[in-house]
Amino acid sequence: MSNVYGMRPLRIAGAAVGRAGTGAAVQPGTLRPLRFSGRATTVLAAGSEIVSDAASLASSPRDQLAVTLRLNAPTGPATFHHFAMATSYRAAGDHLADPRATPFAQQSDSWYYLTGVEVTGPHAGGPARRRTVVAFGDSLTDGVGSTKGTDARYPDRLAERLRSAGLRWGVVNAGIGGNRVLTDSPVYGERAVARFTRDALERPGVRSVIVLAGVNDLAAWNETGPVTAAQLIDGHRTLIRLAHARGVQAVGATIMPMGGSAAQSRRGERIRRQVNRWIRTSGAYDAVADFDRVVADGDHLKAAYDSGDHIHLNDTGYRAIADAVDLNTL
Repeated sequence: MSNVYGMRPLRIAGAAVGRAGTGAAVQPGTLRPLRFSGRATTVLAAGSEIVSDAASLASSPRDQLAVTLRLNAPTGPATFHHFAMATSYRAAGDHLADPRATPFAQQSDSWYYLTGVEVTGPHAGGPARRRTVVAFGDSLTDGVGSTKGTDARYPDRLAERLRSAGLRWGVVNAGIGGNRVLTDSPVYGERAVARFTRDALERPGVRSVIVLAGVNDLAAWNETGPVTAAQLIDGHRTLIRLAHARGVQAVGATIMPMGGSAAQSRRGERIRRQVNRWIRTSGAYDAVADFDRVVADGDHLKAAYDSGDHIHLNDTGYRAIADAVDLNTL
């Protein structure tokens, strides 16, 4: 749980986890209360995070879990994830142990306070057995444009491929819609070079990180002003150095086009091509995932992969870039 962006202490009056059913329902008999150092409640100071005690709940790859938080007092500004591409549900009153969907009449397309679920077991990652791949980036990693509630983001498809290949690795989606490499945003979070260690490298058992980042730095609406290719490349070099300092493999993904969108500009397109050339040829990254070559038709997305806004991919497009990742480079 996270209160990193909170303005006051976050008081969690209770929490539970279970196997998700249909809509807001939880599968009967699977609800497990969560504890925090043995207590049912906890308080997160502003700017802090916490990991709950372990709960005994069997799960399988690609299972959907339901995490329920009870908040019985105003929280102030919430630390949340805007583009969840999934539905969250709210109810008035104490329904922490209620597996029914009916009390949860309010819906949201965002996730609140929850930042991750760690799974243990005979094939889990750890310091000695690194089995976690982190997909790091912006809305294209977040899955904006994919079908909500179907887990059709590219990291989801990558997880399927790893499992089909017999590799029992976890995949962490560390995408934040609107995120930029070089500058912070009050809406889209800390810049990539600032959040990379916390959001990617400090996940359990990380062996490799796929970096897909830069399109928002180049967008015509970037209120911080235009960046140069050298500045953006320097930001990528910082991410690579941080990964290598932790012994983590860094895979660079080329920046995909945005022609036809409001974000496109001649200058941005020129810099995109320069940065992509560097990603492909410099050897700075340990490996390259050339997403641009897969989905681009010049400075536009191929129509078959375009969600309709000329920036984000549809389900077919996200599957295509996931399939372009060479599993041997991870």
